[in-house]
Amino acid sequence: MNILLAIIIVAVLGGIFGYGLSYAEKKLAIEKDPKVLALEPIMPGANCGVCGYAGCNAYVAAVVKGEAELGLCTPGGPSLVEKMSEIMGLKVDSVDEVRRMVAHVMCRGNPEVTKRDYRYEGLEDCNAATLLLGGDTTCKSACLRLGSCINVCPTGAISKDEKGYIIVDEKKCISCEKCVLVCPTGAMQMIGADDEYVVECNNHEPGGRVRKYCTVGCIGCKICETKYPESGCTVDRFLATFNQLAEHNQIADAAEACPTKCIVKR
Repeated sequence: MNILLAIIIVAVLGGIFGYGLSYAEKKLAIEKDPKVLALEPIMPGANCGVCGYAGCNAYVAAVVKGEAELGLCTPGGPSLVEKMSEIMGLKVDSVDEVRRMVAHVMCRGNPEVTKRDYRYEGLEDCNAATLLLGGDTTCKSACLRLGSCINVCPTGAISKDEKGYIIVDEKKCISCEKCVLVCPTGAMQMIGADDEYVVECNNHEPGGRVRKYCTVGCIGCKICETKYPESGCTVDRFLATFNQLAEHNQIADAAEACPTKCIVKR
């Protein structure tokens, strides 16, 4: 009898407390702005922080308050900007100008074409490897291929191929730039998803030094820039870069003329 009474008392108290919590939730609830409720479901949900806010919902709240601009969410791309502008009742003229960016390894080095100072056998982490003389590669701007970028990628877009090269599945890349931030050598960079060519090198050292330890690195010869002025390539501090948005009808010729073939068609 005592057990039954205890059960009844607990059940009654549970019901009272449950009703009280339900009432308090409704009474004390803070109503969200209708625009916030409309924007939250269309966000990518990656919470990558590339917009500068703690997550997608924080960015939405800032947009509604007028504290943040549209277009800061690179994973969403132009389509998200267009949807957000419709909900916010804002006119955005430059939606088409929002380019989707993707991660890309700006290095073609491997043990066959680049020299190494020693054999690293430590923790499988690029940042750990750089603590010892900047990494085992003679080129201190090279991809160390230890996979720190793989570990931080939230979508599994980064992996290694059968030869150990770091590769990026651009369809899975959400432009969060976490891989760029974790890369200690700067080999991982963001490029336009529509870029036709890329200079796969990250080394700013003079060509004479580069040739001593890498056969596929940019040597800053300026052939692409001077002989092919409409290649879209410019050379700064001994390193060429390709600009898809510039006039580049000579880029194929420049790539063919490149002595180290570091200008690569994607």
